[in-house]
Parts: sequence; structure tokens; C-alpha cells
Amino acid sequence: MQGFTTRPEIRGSFGVATSTHWIASAVGFGILERGGNAFDAAVAAGLVLQVVEPHLNGPAGDLPAIFHSAQSGKTTVLAAQGPAPAGATIDHYRAQGLELIPGSGLLATVIPGAFDGWMLMLRDHGTLSLAQVMEPAISYARDGHPVLPRVAHTIAGLADYFAAEWPSSAATWCPGGVAPAPNENFKNPDLARTYQRLVDLGEASGGDRVAQIDAARSAWAEGFVAEAIAQYLKTAKVHDVSEQKNSAVLTAADLAQWRAQYEETLSYEYHGWTVHKTQAWSQGPVLLQSLAILNHFDLAAMDPFGAEFTHTVIEAMKLAYADREAYYGDPDHSAVPMDVLLSDEYNAARAALITDQASLQQRPGRLPGFERQADAYIARAARDFGVAEAAPQEPTMAHLTEKRGDTVHLDVIDRWGNMVSATPSGGWLQSSPVVPGLGFALNSRAQMFWLEQGLPTSLAPGRRPRTTLTPSLAEKDGTRLVFGTPGGDQQDQWQLIWFLRFVHHGLDLQAGMDAPLFHSMHFQGSFYPRAALPGEMMIEAAFGEAVIADLRQRGHMVTVAEDWTVGRLTAALRHADGSLQAAATPRLMQAYAVGR
Repeated sequence: MQGFTTRPEIRGSFGVATSTHWIASAVGFGILERGGNAFDAAVAAGLVLQVVEPHLNGPAGDLPAIFHSAQSGKTTVLAAQGPAPAGATIDHYRAQGLELIPGSGLLATVIPGAFDGWMLMLRDHGTLSLAQVMEPAISYARDGHPVLPRVAHTIAGLADYFAAEWPSSAATWCPGGVAPAPNENFKNPDLARTYQRLVDLGEASGGDRVAQIDAARSAWAEGFVAEAIAQYLKTAKVHDVSEQKNSAVLTAADLAQWRAQYEETLSYEYHGWTVHKTQAWSQGPVLLQSLAILNHFDLAAMDPFGAEFTHTVIEAMKLAYADREAYYGDPDHSAVPMDVLLSDEYNAARAALITDQASLQQRPGRLPGFERQADAYIARAARDFGVAEAAPQEPTMAHLTEKRGDTVHLDVIDRWGNMVSATPSGGWLQSSPVVPGLGFALNSRAQMFWLEQGLPTSLAPGRRPRTTLTPSLAEKDGTRLVFGTPGGDQQDQWQLIWFLRFVHHGLDLQAGMDAPLFHSMHFQGSFYPRAALPGEMMIEAAFGEAVIADLRQRGHMVTVAEDWTVGRLTAALRHADGSLQAAATPRLMQAYAVGR
């Protein structure tokens, strides 16, 4: 008898779309029904997620995606993470009296990447017109959608702050001075007009679909959108989480000179699977490093819900994340020794550090020529930055606070075998004031830089922040799998656990989504106020008292979360024979998979 799952395991051969909001999933599948491919569907769904989950992502946010093209047979990264502006120097930020880059406001803004990234994917790999793909997002922004209770509560919790400090946000999110009620039909007419104007300018170009998309990209980076952003930033000085009022360093010249691009994936072979991630400008390689360490353990012999499995995975992740903090950064600007970090010899030594007791130390590997980076991380993780308990707008889970942002995720596969995994984020309504007239806020991704010289993550003009955004694609013998999750520093932890249970213990997609999860908070956080919590971990209560007691006996400092509160995974799979599967987490009761 088949085990119970909270959602059906979606199966078919025509196409599947899964995302963190049922409306976006339905829109994506609707595009497939209209004859569009996975790229058309992903762009349409991604734009809709900006409308229906504005507390989790926005047009001026960030976008990494990994996709497989059936036509070329290649798997590629769409790198739509904007870099730091030309004026973003450590000296400038230090002159404001800052030790950390604020987690909100204008100083935290890098060049917006999400919209241009979606347009690049649509232009080069889609088939439908700009108008066809943007119409659903325009419609939901113009005519409204049932606002998620979580969005309504987020806005209500910030309403007084918006009114006092960010009036343009108050006008957008509290029309008439009132926060929306849960499930109320909510509209964002300014965003609808912005997106409709981009479509109109594209069509007015008189060219084919490629020319129209390029015209929209130009209007964003050099036309009316860039002009509105630059005009606002000329005089804006706004309150942020540092308790100061700060001005932006982003300019029109920054917006005009940047465009999204493609990159090769970084991959690792694990038990017959080739797992693809982004390069080290995101935390993506940390999942590969965790696999490389865990390759030295017999995980298949462990109970996937037992203390030994949980302890071993937690300890491996702590080691991999220590290397993330010491060595990762934009490889266009810093040497990242990834060949060593993913080597078998190195990770055999890392695995040997794992005992039956939890480590409370930060233990980056010491690589020849990079010792200073390891030492700097250990010192940084122990440092008190003097930040009192603030209200940081950082990605995290709902059991902490609804005033913090998060991220969204989507996976799409079409009947031809094209597939997309994308994790858009940033530009959420908590991050920064709405740009007047545009209906969206700027991002706060610069908070991931350090105001310390000589690091791969030091703030520097043109450098990409080392983000937490990390979609995944894995393949084995003609079968391909796309998956991912929101969750900041937890993204690669939850994905790792889900993938290990899939590979070693036979949990199918939805069964893995439903299974209880855990994560570590041991290493330094990526978001303001950048705390490290040595030995601390969180686990869902469903693991049971015996497992939790065992973990505490091993030295872990365990916080028990309510069931169904940790992790927001989605996934889609295409078998070698063309049959499809898809699944979505029941957590937060809004993600959904659609397909046939």
C-alpha cells in the first residue's frame, strides 16, 4: 500500500510546473497549455511570483537559474545577480560609521538583476511574445489577487513604520492608509502600469519578438524605469535597520552598464548523479562540498529520520559552510580554490574530522596560500558587531518573524525535455522603500558583503555579493531532476537532506517534501546582523523525543520547531522515457505542483 502524502505525486508526460505559490504554478502550466515551452512558462510564473509573493521577491531583486535546453543538450546557469555599484566602496560605507552593511534601505542595494534575467531567458530560449508572457503578471497586478495572509500580516506589522519612514511603501502596500486584510483582493496598479509600459515600448519598436524583448530590457536599464530609479535616488535619504538615514550609491550609469549573462555550471558526481550548481558567487557549491564529505559515509545504512543520519549531515554541513565563509566569492574578482574544495583527498580529510560529538568550533580548511582567509573567518564568526536585537529584513522561516523577507522558487519541465530551476529573491517589500511610480522596491543584497579589505566577499565596485540563492539540477542515465527552496542560509541544507533521502532511501518527490527537516545555525549568517550560533540547530518535532534527546547528548544545541515549519521545497523530474513527476511542499500551505 502506498504511503500517505499530503499532496498527490503529480505525474504525466505533457508538462509540469511547481512553485511556492499555486497561482504562479497554474500560470506556468497555463503557458505550457498554450503551446509555450518551459522557458516561457518559467518567465511567466516568475513575474507572477513578484506580484503574489511581494514579501519574498520583486522585479529589482536577484535571479539565479539553472536550465537544460533540449535543443542544445546543454545545462547552463542564468546569472542574473547584479553587482555592487561603482560608488560602493568600503571607505564610503565606513565613513557612514558602519561596521556592517545594513539589512535594509538604500545603502544595501546592488544593481537589480531579476527583470533583465527573465527577459534574457525569454529572448534566447522562449517562443512566445513579450506580451503573452507578461500578461498574467500585469493582470494580477492590475485587477488584483487574493493576498496571502502572510503578506497581509507582514504589511500590517510594518504599516506604522512605512507611514513614518517609507511613505512610498505606505502608499503602495497600505492604500487609503489601511493594510490589506488576509485574502482580500489586492492590487498594485503602479507595477501593472510599469509592466504594461514595458510591453507597449517593446511592441512599439516594430521588430520581431527578439527586438521587442530587447526594447523592454533597454527601457528597464536605460529608459523610463532607470530614469525613475535614478531620479528618486538623487535626493532620497531613508531610515534603515542601522537606525540611520542613508542615501544610495546606485546611479543611472550603474543601471545602464549591466546585463544578465550565462555561465557554466559547477558540478559534482555523487552515487551516479551529476549535480549541477551555480559558481561560487552563490552558496550553491556548498551542497556539492557537503556531498563530497558525505561520500565518505554509508548514509544508505542509516535511518534517514534517525539521530546518526541527522548528526552526520549536520556536521558535514558545518564543515562545508565554514569553507563557504572562508573561500567563496565572485570568481570574476577573486581566486576561489574550488578544485581543491571539491577534491576527494581534501574531503576525505574533512570527513575524518567528524566524530560522534557535535563540534562547537568554526573549522574552515587551511589551504596553502589562503590561510589568511581561514583565520579571518574564525575571527569574524567570534566577533561582536554591537548590533542590538533589531528587526532585520532577512530571509528566514515564518516561525521567527513575519517582518523578514524570504525567497521564492519554481521548477518547470515541458514535453520536449526543456527544464528550468529558478530561485528569485530580493526586492521584497521589507527591503527598501517603493520607488515612486514604479510599484516595486530595490533589493538589499549588498548586506552580504564585508566592510573588511582582502576577502573574496569584501565590498568592491563591480563585484557580485556571495548570495544564498541556489537552484539545483541533477541528472543520471537520462533522468533529470530540478529542485530548490527558499530559506536563505538553509536553502542548501534542506535541499541536501531531501536529495540524500531521494538517492539513498528511496523517498519519492512528494514523500521527501513531507518528511521532517532540520538545519544548522552554527556558521556565520549571510544576512544582517551576521550572527554565528555555534552548535545550534533547529529540527521539526516530528523526529520524536528520542532522536532529539540523542542529538542533545551528542552536544548539539537543539531548538525544536513546530511540525510543518521548516523548509519550502519544490521539485520536478523527467525520466529517460519522457514521463514526468512534480511535487511541492505543504509547508505554509501555498506551494503547489501542477501537471498532466
